[in-house]
Amino acid sequence: MSAARQADATPPTELVDKIPAGQLHSPYPDYAKLAKEQDLVKDFRLPGCNECHGGGGGGGMCPALSQGIWFWGNTDDVLFRLVTLGSAELEKRGFDRITYGSVHAPMPPMGFAVKTSDDLWKIIAFIRSINPPGANPPEKVVPARMKQ
Repeated sequence: MSAARQADATPPTELVDKIPAGQLHSPYPDYAKLAKEQDLVKDFRLPGCNECHGGGGGGGMCPALSQGIWFWGNTDDVLFRLVTLGSAELEKRGFDRITYGSVHAPMPPMGFAVKTSDDLWKIIAFIRSINPPGANPPEKVVPARMKQ
């Protein structure tokens, strides 16, 4: 079950509540093509991601999103859930943090600030597009770890 489609107007918070962990997949697998066709940085800035992660995702008071370092994993499912729920709720739902960077602060829940699931998939496509080759699936999958 993919549970994702382009132009999906479902709020991200509703989607994560109805789709089981591990089953969310982006409707934009060719994120590089999408990033060339659309100005995805606008989608990234709109809900306020730039306020913590920098205007182009290169870092600010929170980690850079452009270095191919994945604290919770880099699958579509875990990225969608992390942005929607925030790190504290993600952990409550059974996900384990894989590593830490220089910033140990939690990721706040942003699902309320992103209007639609499609908007969030485009933000994730932007994040993938600013990472170095080999940092994203299918080249290098860093799966989420679930608590035992």
